[in-house]
Amino acid sequence: MISCLGLRNAWLVGIACLLLILNACAMMQRPEAQREPNLSETAGLIEEVKAFGKTLGIEPTEALSRTSAGDRALSMLWFWLQKAGTLAVAVPMDIRMAVGFDAAKERVPVEQVYRVDGYSVYYRQANEYADPRSAATPSFAAQGVVRRVTVILHEDLHGDTNFDLPWDIEEAVVTPLGALTAVEYFKRKEDAENLRRSQTALNEGRQISRELHELVQEAREKIIALLPRYPAYHSMFQRQTAGQHPPTVLEAKLSHDLVYFRYFNAIADLAEAPTGLKALIAELKKLPRNSTLASADEFLRSLSAKYSAPTN
Repeated sequence: MISCLGLRNAWLVGIACLLLILNACAMMQRPEAQREPNLSETAGLIEEVKAFGKTLGIEPTEALSRTSAGDRALSMLWFWLQKAGTLAVAVPMDIRMAVGFDAAKERVPVEQVYRVDGYSVYYRQANEYADPRSAATPSFAAQGVVRRVTVILHEDLHGDTNFDLPWDIEEAVVTPLGALTAVEYFKRKEDAENLRRSQTALNEGRQISRELHELVQEAREKIIALLPRYPAYHSMFQRQTAGQHPPTVLEAKLSHDLVYFRYFNAIADLAEAPTGLKALIAELKKLPRNSTLASADEFLRSLSAKYSAPTN
């Protein structure tokens, strides 16, 4: 039987080889002169959204503060591993790691992770992440404005001056706040169409959160068959695991999504309180840096009780 340490070492060696191969391919594919579309509109949007976030108490960061025009774009490849037959419901995921590439994700595509004995594996690539090296690329500029605004706010919320928490708790807090602040942005802009779209995205996130919590209560052997009964989550699962093998990705993907949507519906409920979104963000910033899932759960319950208490 392979030990956990042995498996981790073998996995790291494999990823190191993958890193070398993909970086070499990216360098070989890089043209002498790369032509990029005009990114000035997106650069202006980023500056405006960051300034808006500050009005809600979100300190801007250097993430996405530059564009790939005239400069190289860097990307990230994340892996999440979860022991087969288990879900990270009340504990952190088993293994989480990231690989950086000196190229945009479009230049280093991953075909598929085929097998890691004893583990379920989910991976995701992106050019946008919470780091000063993250640049706005043509693919980001091509996304809808609601998506771009949400991502800009999401990555700023990850700044240590805003939230400096264990990864699984921080993502659970930042993900709903990003969607909520995007709604507030379009409300302030009096942009009715994109307000409607951002509200639809927020509602979808809340539905995914509710469905995901219900789904993980079911037995694992029934989950794949049960997925179509949860249409919002099923749609996201299929879209984000396209090209990946469902039985291989199942536990890792579900555990990954539990992190991002653990508190989505609960925080969205709190945002409906008359105190307003800025006050909620300030309250959530009081989460201790050494929080555990259990203590974060208790913090959210206490905050919910505080917000629901009758006022004189």
